[in-house]
Amino acid sequence: MPEGLTLLGHGIAHFLTWEGLFNLAWASLLGIVIGALPGLTATMGVALLVTLTYKMPPDQAILCLMALYVGAIYGGSRSAILLAIPGTPASAATTLDGYPLARAGKAGMAMGIATTSSALGTLVGIFFLALIAPWLAEFALRFGSYEFFWLALFGVLISGRLTAIEDPLKGYIAGILGLLAAMIGMEGLHAFQRFTFGVSALGGGINLIPAMVGAFGFAEILAVMKRRFTAELVTSDDRVLPRLADITRYWRTTIRSGIVGTIAGIIPGVGEDIGAWASYAAARRASKEADQFGKGSIEGLVAAETGNSAVIPGAMIPTLTLALPGSAAAAVLIAAMFIHGIRPGPLLMTENPAFLYQIVGILLLTTIAITVFGLSLTKLLVRVLLVPREKLMPVVYVLCVVGSFAITQRMFDVYVMIAFGLIGFVLREMRYPMAPLVLGIVLGDLLDVNLRRGLLLSDGDVTPFFTRPISAVLFAIIAVTILMSLPMVSRRVTDLFKRLDPQRRAG
Repeated sequence: MPEGLTLLGHGIAHFLTWEGLFNLAWASLLGIVIGALPGLTATMGVALLVTLTYKMPPDQAILCLMALYVGAIYGGSRSAILLAIPGTPASAATTLDGYPLARAGKAGMAMGIATTSSALGTLVGIFFLALIAPWLAEFALRFGSYEFFWLALFGVLISGRLTAIEDPLKGYIAGILGLLAAMIGMEGLHAFQRFTFGVSALGGGINLIPAMVGAFGFAEILAVMKRRFTAELVTSDDRVLPRLADITRYWRTTIRSGIVGTIAGIIPGVGEDIGAWASYAAARRASKEADQFGKGSIEGLVAAETGNSAVIPGAMIPTLTLALPGSAAAAVLIAAMFIHGIRPGPLLMTENPAFLYQIVGILLLTTIAITVFGLSLTKLLVRVLLVPREKLMPVVYVLCVVGSFAITQRMFDVYVMIAFGLIGFVLREMRYPMAPLVLGIVLGDLLDVNLRRGLLLSDGDVTPFFTRPISAVLFAIIAVTILMSLPMVSRRVTDLFKRLDPQRRAG
């Protein structure tokens, strides 16, 4: 514990320089603006910024990316409250109570509560990040090729299951498409080219950043071109700075939502939107004012904003210790870390233990920054919402093209970006989730290499994949996840619990 506190102190002090504070300020503010503008997501912002940080020192580059990530998730609450349009998917639950509060003349109070709730949610997540990550990194040292294969498969499947609750099959299909895209190019064990179809440019595989920029950026441009919308901006001059009683009144909801959000972040690929909805649902079930939810409930607003912000530190737990992204934006951060010479995974605490605490320091400083900006620049940030998003899309398109080209300076990556943009747009129109697709590309290499390495170690015997203790547990979880997504099995399990519940009450 003393060593951890010392590393944490060094992690915070490392960024208390003029350069660090300047990068923290502009990246946080940019993130808030990106999050506030409907159509500009946190993942898109992080992916585009990665392409602009190549020449920066690694620590400052990660600082900028993390600050933008946190700021964008928080910034989505602005448009959710004032326009009833979530700036990012993470803020969808915020619209349910934020907009009714704004219509009732309490827009300032709603934005103040959203700001403090986001800050407290991040702090809860930070606590668990500092507590769990070192232990999980030590435990992950027991993992071999067999375990990492199942872990990668679990990440893709659970992401597909939780991001497409109404139709898990669509989530699985999106994840499999991502895995297939990851198989393209030269494989790592024998340098054999697969699925290139004679195209030499495909020999290097599909680069993650152009694929992600296309799926989240160019696809959104196409969606905006198809669907134009008008919305009424609600403004008011009421108090923005929340009273202490407003913050402390729902402390149980804050802690509960922070824990739920952190757990959602730990599950690979789930993301902030699921964390927000899960926190909102848990708060509604436990609330004495459940009938007010959706009608302007402060408790509902607190739950949604605390939950989505707590996902960010939670997502960094598997990202740093297992190299499994806890969210779509965390997948981009993994790519950025490798670009800057940082290797996330089980060996991180051995090779670079200070980096974990630098991430904790970044999250703490960014929480302070968004709180200050959110409470002091409310009127200025509201004016950002007056910019028509149709006028922003040409700028986004230029950034998509330049960002994709800047990675390797070849036009092929621009074509990859456009292709994934078109694929992403079509999949969105058919209501397929994007997170499993991107996660499949990220985890495809991990799954492929560890499957074949495990088979080499066992001389072609698949038994170790099912008999080693950790592998057996992961396989069982995956099997249950798939079975529970089948409508027939799900209905029977639900019926069984309904029959057992009256029996327990009678007993």
